[in-house]
Amino acid sequence: MKKKLFALAALVAALGSTAGTASAQDVLTGDTRLACEAILGTRPSECTPSLSRYFNITKRKLSDTIRARLNFLQLCPVASQTPEMQSLVSAISRGAGRCDAQSLNSTLVMWTGGYDDGRTYISNQLPDYCGAYTGHAYTDFASSGTLPRYVGTPERGGYWVEARDYDRALAEYNERIRREDEERRRQSWLN
Repeated sequence: MKKKLFALAALVAALGSTAGTASAQDVLTGDTRLACEAILGTRPSECTPSLSRYFNITKRKLSDTIRARLNFLQLCPVASQTPEMQSLVSAISRGAGRCDAQSLNSTLVMWTGGYDDGRTYISNQLPDYCGAYTGHAYTDFASSGTLPRYVGTPERGGYWVEARDYDRALAEYNERIRREDEERRRQSWLN
């Protein structure tokens, strides 16, 4: 929590201290303002334009999209103020929008076995870029309960779910495994 407050304080300091009732809207404008809003840890509804601007940055190649998003975030003066903020901006550019359950389930599909008798599974290992993003000192995924969680095991059809859906998904998974095991036992008695 203290680290989040430090990040917010650093952002406020970067926005400048002006006399009177000047706000961030009065100090920064355009893409610079949107970039700073996109870096904020908690995003009030006022940040919707900044997030739209950030996620609308797309290029033909994923690496070019990541680089363009990083360049956008670096427009914010606080982005390069400290090594911690530099690593946060880098982690956001690589992980934001790519570390939710839906993205993990589609990008972590692995193949095991041979050409004719292989099968796919979803890895339970969080990619490095997600670990850097969700585990950064200035983010709060773990304690806020928003970090995606893996249900089951890869060998038995495990998959990623959003944290809020974990208990329900785990109960469904365990019931499916129980039925599969029961059917396997029943089939072994028949043979």
